[in-house]
Order: sequence, then C-alpha cells, then structure tokens
Amino acid sequence: MSQPIEVHLIASSGYPHDVAIAARGCAWLKHHGYHVGNPDVLARRYLRFGGTDAERLADLHAIGTGGKRELTLAVRGGYGLARLLDKIDFERIAGQARASGTPIVGHSDFTAFQLAYLAATGGVTFAGPMLLADFGAEPVDPFMWQHFEAILRDPAYTVDVAAPQVVSRPAAVEGTLWGGNLAMLCSLLGTPYLPKIDGGILFLEDINEPPYRVERMLLQLLQAGVLARQQALVLGDFSNYRTTDYDNGYDLDAVFDYVRALVDIPVLTGLPFGHCPRKLTLPVGAQARLTAHADGFTLAMSSYPTLGSTR
Repeated sequence: MSQPIEVHLIASSGYPHDVAIAARGCAWLKHHGYHVGNPDVLARRYLRFGGTDAERLADLHAIGTGGKRELTLAVRGGYGLARLLDKIDFERIAGQARASGTPIVGHSDFTAFQLAYLAATGGVTFAGPMLLADFGAEPVDPFMWQHFEAILRDPAYTVDVAAPQVVSRPAAVEGTLWGGNLAMLCSLLGTPYLPKIDGGILFLEDINEPPYRVERMLLQLLQAGVLARQQALVLGDFSNYRTTDYDNGYDLDAVFDYVRALVDIPVLTGLPFGHCPRKLTLPVGAQARLTAHADGFTLAMSSYPTLGSTR
C-alpha cells in the first residue's frame, strides 16, 4: 500500500457546525488514502470563527511545511479571512508551497485567500471541495471525487461541460483561469488583494443571493472595469435563493441575459462548480483554453501544482 497523503486542515473561517460531519469527512478521506494530520483544529471555537485570529493565521503560515505528499484543505467557508488578509505573509506561504508541491484547496470564503495569494505571488491554488460540505457529505459525490483526484495528479486536465449555451458563434479563448465566490471577489475590489488579470477566463458562483443581488455584483464588476478586461465569463452554481411574486419573472436567466447584452465577451452558464455537491476542482491562476459552442464548452487547464510536484 502506498504512503497516505497528509492533509493539513485550514480552519481559517467558520468552525464546524456539526462535529459528526467533520469526523465523517476525516474518516472518508482516511479510507481513500488521505490522513488528516491536524484534526485538533476542528475543536477550536472563538466567537463565530474556527479559532482566534492568531491560531487561524498560524494554520495558513504552516502551509507547505509537511513534506512532499501533503494537501492543504479548507474545513469550511463562512466568514473570517477578511480579518487576516493584512497579516498574511503570502511570500512565505508561496515559497513553502512551491518547495513542497503542496496543493491548496477550498472555496467560498476561502476565495479571499486564493485571490490575494494570486495577486501577491502569482501562486496557483484550487477552487474545490472542502472537508465538511463535500467529504463529510452522505454520500460523497462521485463526480466531485473523480475530478478532484484526477486534476491533482494530472498536470494538464480537460473537462467537457454539456450545457446549452447562448452563443452567437463558436468561441475559443486562452488566458488565466481565475475567480471563485462572487461576493468575496466583489469585497476585494479597490484593495491590493484583487489580482489584476488581463485577458482572463473568469468563473463565478454564489449561494443565498437572489437574482437582483447577483446582478448588482456583476454590474459592480462591469463598472469597475473587471469584466472588460476578461476574454470570457463562466458562471457556475447560484444556489439556495428564492424569488417572490414581486420579481415578476425576473430570475437568474434574466440577469445573465442582461449582462450578456452589456459585455462583448462570451457569457457561459452551467459550470459545475459552487456550493453544490457536483463540483469540479479548478486551478485559480492556471492557464486555460476555453472552447464554447451551442451545446456546451470545453475547458483545458495546465500550469498548476499537482501532488508531490515542485512548481
């Protein structure tokens, strides 16, 4: 049997709301060849956070210090990383992660770290599953697990997404793949923690945001000049929202059609990513080629760390 992959947990935002789910996630990973080396972080509580600011900062600064077969995995999202951004030594983390080839994985509130890390160092992380919502789920989603395992071991990975698109003509673009949670990305506008990506492929998702708030944030990105600098906008899962009678037919499709009419780039929908069980693992800051057509799109990704590599 091969040596297990060590998992370094990052409790940089909220704490586990259910210890049984956390234990189930650790057990599932162990059964599949991953050993959680610091489960003590799961017991920490400070206000609504997974530890004090100093404890959570220490988690981040320990990334990449565990050897050649280590994976850094966020416990959950919530809120908390914004309190740490001006205290994080991103260069230190990048040096450690590159020397050890440590992939860094998470999403939701963890988007703030990922984008700030990219802005400060050019370092690539992965928008992907987390301990509680994904590995602690019953059952663990096979699509998520397949793509998580595959991209972390393959330095060039391609996914095909079958989802009808509103495209006037087939499109093919290349650029930096970046993005994550829409609300977190908007919270970084006007700060040094938002990377300045020109010619990029921007992917976005969110949860608990009704259509008018999604539109407001997308317009904020448009009016701040972010969308004009991209080659494509790829929209993932926008889940757990409600419309009312007052919306009068105004839904997310109406939002996306409106934004599509304002920008001169492909706006694609149906990316399997976000606060949903069926999600891809996407390298934030990697190179990608996006090919879109009426029946879906293909995303070919490269130039990202894999387990045991030194990039």
